[in-house]
Amino acid sequence: MLLVIPKSAQVCCVGARPVNDASQGVLRPRMTRALRYTHRMPFPAPDIRRDEWTAVGWSFLYFLSLLCAYYIVRPVRDEMGIQAGVANLPWLFTATFAVMLLAVPVFGWLTARWERRFALPAVYLFFIANLLVFYLVFQHEPWRVPAARAFFVWVSVFNLYAVSVFWSFMVDLYTEGQGRRLFGYIAAGGSAGALLGPTIAATLVTATGAVHLLLVSAGMLAVSLLCIMRLSAWAARKQRTGSAGEKGEPLGGGVWDGIRAVVSSRYLLGICFYLIAYTVLSTLLYIETARLVSDAYPSSADRTRLFATLDLTVNGLTLVLQLALTGQVLRRLGVTVTLALLPVVAVAGFAILAVFPALAVVLAFGAIRRAGEFALSKPAREILFTVIPREEKYKAKNFIDTVVYRGGDAASGWLAIALRTLGAGLSGVALVALPISLAWLAVAIWLGRREEETRLKNQ
Repeated sequence: MLLVIPKSAQVCCVGARPVNDASQGVLRPRMTRALRYTHRMPFPAPDIRRDEWTAVGWSFLYFLSLLCAYYIVRPVRDEMGIQAGVANLPWLFTATFAVMLLAVPVFGWLTARWERRFALPAVYLFFIANLLVFYLVFQHEPWRVPAARAFFVWVSVFNLYAVSVFWSFMVDLYTEGQGRRLFGYIAAGGSAGALLGPTIAATLVTATGAVHLLLVSAGMLAVSLLCIMRLSAWAARKQRTGSAGEKGEPLGGGVWDGIRAVVSSRYLLGICFYLIAYTVLSTLLYIETARLVSDAYPSSADRTRLFATLDLTVNGLTLVLQLALTGQVLRRLGVTVTLALLPVVAVAGFAILAVFPALAVVLAFGAIRRAGEFALSKPAREILFTVIPREEKYKAKNFIDTVVYRGGDAASGWLAIALRTLGAGLSGVALVALPISLAWLAVAIWLGRREEETRLKNQ
C-alpha cells in the first residue's frame, strides 16, 4: 500500500501554511510543486486524520529533538559513571533519587500556578542553562572529577523529567482513542532522535571531545522549545473551535497533590509497581553490563564508542518496530497484551542468562529489552494515563515517572551490592530477577484490564 499524504499533512511536513481555508487543502502553487514527490512514499498509510497531521508533525519533531539531545550526552554519562567507579554506581543512583525528591515539589508548584504554555518552556530553559553551566565547569581540570559525578546524576534527572513532561503534554493534548492510533508514530520521532543523537556523539567525540557535545545537546533542546510553542498554539486554536480536549490553564492545588493521588489510587499504585519492576530489572542488568564492559574494554574511548554503538543499534531496531508494529499491536491486540509483552521477554531473557552468563548475551538481551520498552511498553504505559483526571496526568504522572523510577534505580543498585556481597554472579542475579519478572507480568495484565474498564466507564 502506498501512502497518499493529505494536503493538510503536506503543509505540516514542510512548515508551510495554506493560503485560505485549511480544511480545503488549498496550497500555493510553489508549495504544490515542492511537494510533488511526497504523494507516493513506500510506507504503510498511517491512521492519522486530516486535522491531526499538524499536531502529530510537531509532536514527532518535539520528541525527535528531545531524545536527540539526551542521546548526545548519554554515552558521555555512561563513561563518566565508569570513571567514577562501577562500585560507586549505587551511590550515584541514590543521589539521583534524592535530587528527584527535591525536584518534585518544585514541579508541582510550577504546574499549579503557571499556564502550560509557560510552565513547559520554563522546564526546558532550565535544562539548557544547566548544560551551558556544565560546559563551562568542564573547562577547568581540577573540577572535572566532581563535575563528572554531578553530570551523571544530572543526566539521569534530565532524562526522566524532560521525557515525563513530554508525555504529560501528549496525554493532555490527545484523547485515549487518539493515543492508540497516534502514540506509536509520535514515539517513532523519539526513536529517530535516539538514532541521530548517538550518531552525532560517535562522529564528533573523537574530533571535538566529549565536552563540546553539551553545546550540541543544548541546541537540540532549543528546537524542543519551538515545538512546545507551536503545539500550544495549535491546542489554543482547537480549544477556541470547541474541538480540543483539555485547556492549558494552571492546574491549581498543592505541590504534594501528585503524591497523595498515587497513594490513594490502586490503579496508580499498579502503574508504580509496573515501573519499579521494569526499573529494578533494568538497573541490575545495567550494573552487570557496566562491570563486564569495564573488564573487557580498558580504554575510555573504546567504552564510549561501544555505548554509542549500542544506543544506535537499539534505537534503529526501535524505530523499525514503532513504524511497523506499535500501532498495529495496540489496535489489534490491545493495551493488556502490549503491556505484557516486555515482561514475557524478561522472563525468557533472564532464564537464558542464568544458563549462559556471558557479555554477548547481556548485550543482546539488554538491546532487545530496551527496544521493546521504547517501541511497545512505553506507548502502552502512556495510554494508561489517558483515562485519569488532568491534574493526575501532570502531577501524579510526573511523580511516578521521576521519583518512583529513580527510587527503583536506587533500590536495585543496593540490591546488586547485596547480591555481589553474597557471592552471586551473573547467573545468581538472573535467578533473582526471574520472580520479579513473573510478578511484573501479573501486574501488566491487571493494569490492562483496569484501563479498559475505566475507559468504558468514562464513555
